[in-house]
Amino acid sequence: MHIKPLAAAAGAAYLAALLALDHFADYHQQLALGVLTWCVLLTALLYVPVERRAQTLGVVCFATIGEVTGSLIWGVYHYRLHNLPLFVPPAHGLVYLTGLSLALALRAHARTLVAAAAIAAATWGLLGLFVLPRRDVAGALGIPLLLLFLWRGRNRAVYAAVFLVVASLELYGTAIGTWRWAPQLPGLGIPDGNPPSGVATGYVWFDVMALLVAPYVVDRIRRARRRAPVPARDDFRASAESL
Repeated sequence: MHIKPLAAAAGAAYLAALLALDHFADYHQQLALGVLTWCVLLTALLYVPVERRAQTLGVVCFATIGEVTGSLIWGVYHYRLHNLPLFVPPAHGLVYLTGLSLALALRAHARTLVAAAAIAAATWGLLGLFVLPRRDVAGALGIPLLLLFLWRGRNRAVYAAVFLVVASLELYGTAIGTWRWAPQLPGLGIPDGNPPSGVATGYVWFDVMALLVAPYVVDRIRRARRRAPVPARDDFRASAESL
């Protein structure tokens, strides 16, 4: 049974359905979608190694900081209800797991995957500068960094897969109005696309930070567990008698 392709397909299908449902949801229904998405993410984490759990939760943390900064504070983009939907943080974790599953499923074709992502990103950036009706200078500024990740990164296949997942969701989410990017970067006046071509660079950066931090976090947790004293059987007996 091909678990990785099924996991990638299931992740993509859930995320697409989530955005479609949010398009018709009021605030309270959106909260319910958030609770459901957290449950889906936590369930998915039960089936991955502890290192992957740490990486995924790291992505959730870094991405949420980015969401608060980019949407609520800076106003580069706005969600439909002008809030930060509860489903957004766990959805970032599902995006990472979906991209990871896709990368593992295409492990034998990693070079092709990376090349496809690089060509797609570069083409999108050029189209935003010279062809698309809404000029996308801000997005194009992120493309060189994304290409650098795809060229020199230690996890190039994962970055490529995440880019493809993110690009698909961005195009879909903006098309149905789940969120909308400002025509210009607030305070800078740099034209921005809807979505910008370089938006996946931010997601890849979240992945990079999570991949760097996760081994340290896992190591610290394991060290703490090894140093933790194990109560003797008599201690358990005394505690039980005292209740």
